[in-house]
Amino acid sequence: MRARTGLAVAMAAGLALTLTACRGQDDEVSTDVGVTSDACPNAVNADNGCIYLGVISDLTVGPFAPLAVPITDAQKAFWKRVNTEGGIGGYDIDVTTYVRDNHYDPQVHNQVYQEIKGKVLALAQTLGSPTTAAILEDLKSNNIVAAPASWTSGWDFEDVIVESGANYCFESMNAVDYAVDTFQAKSVMAVHWPGDYGADAAAGVKAAADARGLTFTDVETQPGPDNQAGAIQQIVTAKPDLVIITTGPTDAAAVIGNAAAAGYQGKFIGTSPTWNPALLESPAADAFRALYLQSGPWQSFGASTPGHEAMRAAVGDVPPNDGYTAGWVWSYPLKAALEKAADDGDLTRTGLLNAVKSLTTVDYEGMLPPEAGNYAPGGASAYRASVISKVDDSAPTGVSVVKDLFVGPTAQAYELSKPCWP
Repeated sequence: MRARTGLAVAMAAGLALTLTACRGQDDEVSTDVGVTSDACPNAVNADNGCIYLGVISDLTVGPFAPLAVPITDAQKAFWKRVNTEGGIGGYDIDVTTYVRDNHYDPQVHNQVYQEIKGKVLALAQTLGSPTTAAILEDLKSNNIVAAPASWTSGWDFEDVIVESGANYCFESMNAVDYAVDTFQAKSVMAVHWPGDYGADAAAGVKAAADARGLTFTDVETQPGPDNQAGAIQQIVTAKPDLVIITTGPTDAAAVIGNAAAAGYQGKFIGTSPTWNPALLESPAADAFRALYLQSGPWQSFGASTPGHEAMRAAVGDVPPNDGYTAGWVWSYPLKAALEKAADDGDLTRTGLLNAVKSLTTVDYEGMLPPEAGNYAPGGASAYRASVISKVDDSAPTGVSVVKDLFVGPTAQAYELSKPCWP
């Protein structure tokens, strides 16, 4: 319990002086870890208390740093906007004090998580599927809610995880269905990193291939552009109509550029983290223009929804990057849960987790439909729609939507009773 706005003094005879935790309409607010009555550092609202949220991202040497830095900057801008509008329940939100770099390494991720977990209420960002898996059991045992910067299907079965957008498995199902319906693909190859990211997407590719009668080939490849020769050779030899590629941008450039140079003329569709607009300045740019489509969980940076417009205004004059888009979208469910917990008078970790489990809709300001924020237990409520974009040099992030949010027949019929992988 905490006291900030005042003391409730009982004036009647025999009643003692009583200290209450007051906020707003004299509502009591319970708190525990990561919430203080003192104002945040550099507070927007000096009379507010402070809710500290942690951020663990790939900020320097990992393969997703070109996306992760804008993801993190967008989240700082998102919560600054929340604070400028008055905060939540009498508190400002701090997402700058406890920012840590995970190097996209599960061991480092766990190390820096242990450093900050006793100081934050929740995680505004935990980047990566295998990295977040490294701290998942600890998150659960401590009731720490976390917003993942990833889309593995396992998150649909974890109450502490507030995911947004279609998971890799459904995204890949939709990509295969799009290829079958649009250019009559008859064979598909999944080229992917191992683990919760790549293998989850590959499972969706296989499910769609089975459902639509395509020949399927699975090719697991290790991270690093110098490790892609085997995958390139298999693409060039097998000549599948479609390759679903689930890697980082640098590896995608190695695979797509070299496969095209060796004569491959089929289509690639990249799972969402595979793309970065800098690829259009790489030696593989022409291959991307000729062969590549991009799948994703929502429209890109330049879209005209109220949420996209608010994001662009908040991040200011920056080079367009869909890291900003993702970081902004990922913040809405945690905002909704904090608002619910504050309204319930319980900003403890358990109170926030209970608020998450009660959410059936989230206001994404048009970036996703409200039903994308349904956190009912199990996979039945998992959001399944994704988009397909084409390479477009005139678009802010180098891609423009050719098919807006849709659910293909495979994802529509799929019973998600457990994670697609493992």
